[in-house]
Amino acid sequence: MVKLKSSRKIVYAAILIALSIVLTRILSIRIAIGSIEGVRIGFGGFPIIFAGLIFGPVMGGIVGGVADIMGYLINPMGPFMPQFVMTSILTGVIPGIFYVHIFKNKKNFFTLMFSIAIGQIATSIILVPLFIEILFNVPMTVTVIPRIVGQAIHVPLYAWLTKILQDRALKFSLNY
Repeated sequence: MVKLKSSRKIVYAAILIALSIVLTRILSIRIAIGSIEGVRIGFGGFPIIFAGLIFGPVMGGIVGGVADIMGYLINPMGPFMPQFVMTSILTGVIPGIFYVHIFKNKKNFFTLMFSIAIGQIATSIILVPLFIEILFNVPMTVTVIPRIVGQAIHVPLYAWLTKILQDRALKFSLNY
């Protein structure tokens, strides 16, 4: 039975990796700032965050790292930058740590939203603009404001989607 559960977890992780790649590389709107991608509007981070929230921070990190590396190999957008792989890994790890371990006895919509917000503030609002500034000399002030606006929309939306998927999965598991 343990092997079946781990096999099922691997299959779910693979689906979330594929979904993240498609949502990030194909179904995103990219806005260039200078000669680099300054802002990306899309939902590619959601499968990574979802993996961390549902399967724990380790699986969230694996999904984030593999999705970023495979996405680059399939559809490279500029040179390979390991800093962005790290932010992708942290996108799954941070919400997973907060929701699964810190809020393990207080799981509700607000702790879910807080867990996602902490991860998105650290990765999308702080680290990515910092790396863009270091690597491409684009000032953080140019990239941070659009990211704050984007995350003000993404965080509650991701929390809402996660809650819906959790509730549906619970109903499905009780019926079968």
